[in-house]
Amino acid sequence: MPVDAYMARCLLDPIDGYYIKNVALGAEGDFLTAPLVSQMFGEMIGVWVAQTWLGMGSPAAFRLIEIGGGDGTLMSDILRVVARVAGLTEAARVTLVEPSERLRARQSEQVPSAVFAATLNAVAEDLPVVLIANELLDCLPARQFIRSDDGWFERQVGLQNGQLAFGLVPAGEDFAAPYDAPIGEIVEISPAQMRFAENLALLIKRARGAALLIDYGRDRPQTGDTLQALYRHQKHDPLAAPGEHDLTVWADFPTVAATAHKAGVNISPIIPQALFLQRLGIEARHAALTSEKF
Repeated sequence: MPVDAYMARCLLDPIDGYYIKNVALGAEGDFLTAPLVSQMFGEMIGVWVAQTWLGMGSPAAFRLIEIGGGDGTLMSDILRVVARVAGLTEAARVTLVEPSERLRARQSEQVPSAVFAATLNAVAEDLPVVLIANELLDCLPARQFIRSDDGWFERQVGLQNGQLAFGLVPAGEDFAAPYDAPIGEIVEISPAQMRFAENLALLIKRARGAALLIDYGRDRPQTGDTLQALYRHQKHDPLAAPGEHDLTVWADFPTVAATAHKAGVNISPIIPQALFLQRLGIEARHAALTSEKF
């Protein structure tokens, strides 16, 4: 099967998928995200939400959406900050997009006021939206292609001597190389990231609003195999234990941005997370927290 199909099966199989059955967050789990490292991250995202809402004209009602919110820490931190902005909390209709029942249970403890949706397409378009997705794109699977002297081949997962192994098949007629690549290099293409970008753009276009996507990935065309498996904060063979490890690939920001722009929305420049947080005032917040402790 193609790499993206393998990744999707490992993560979201309704019985044995990682996010359905085995997801483990935090220091004792498989991975840490920024909201679990420091409250300052969520507080700065809260500042962005407040600025965005005010910039939209402070609508009396809007949907504050997070997709793939982990254990709910980020939204909880956001709500604590925006409560200081007159009228914002009352206007916010908090919606958490989460397919995992296990994670929904944890999120509802942190954010009791939230309503849930299984997919972005299930979110109503009756109100303006302010949407956050932190480390979501890297969970959306990618296909992998390799250029050889004989043309392009697609990397797939199959059985070899009873064990899962990577193999190559000729690229299908639907494949078009997005850019030139040296012989032997892997090019990743994520139809899932492109579909998400298009659906998100259409939601924003129809309902009006803004979205913030935070992730690790490439900011320019770049070759390389970024598929990785994480277990207890260590990298593992992605074929070793299907459904037991978190699988990720890099976000393809240029393609996501181009897809969303083609669907009709404006795109802000892609910038490093550190610079984004600095502009929102994280250094001043760090100084304030430090002075409170000592």
